[in-house]
Amino acid sequence: MPRIHVCPLSKIEETVATTGARHMVTLINPDYPVSRPQQIASDRHLYLGMADITEPSDGQVLPAETHVRELLAFARKWDRAQPLLIHCFLGISRSTAAAFISACALRPGWAETDIATLIRERSPTAMPNAKLVEIGDRLLGRNGRMSAAAASIAQGEMCVEGTPFHIEID
Repeated sequence: MPRIHVCPLSKIEETVATTGARHMVTLINPDYPVSRPQQIASDRHLYLGMADITEPSDGQVLPAETHVRELLAFARKWDRAQPLLIHCFLGISRSTAAAFISACALRPGWAETDIATLIRERSPTAMPNAKLVEIGDRLLGRNGRMSAAAASIAQGEMCVEGTPFHIEID
């Protein structure tokens, strides 16, 4: 069964080794160095440089429509033969938003609230970035349902680093 795995930067190698992931999405501050595991071919790695913010801030890159369009194109190209790994620095906000957006795109009939609830069940620390979700909601024509579902789980447990988790996509 195809799976999307979510983890923090510190657990990339471990997650790739234990899951067999061969596609990876990185959502991290621009120019932050990320070592791509050797098991992930360069054409199967999407690097999206953005800050974990929801409003413009001097010197920071706000998540934008171009980021979400690239994410959607990458997710739709994923052959689902091996897992997809999505990570950000802490595995809490940008990566959980990207997993939510990807799941909504790949399973258009899956209710947004069901996906958000599953994310919360799998990760008590997940707090999807509202700006990314808002953009994904608009691009996928979900009429605010994604934003409402993500807001319903927005307050995850406080932590130093997110709890790795996965969601099935089939």
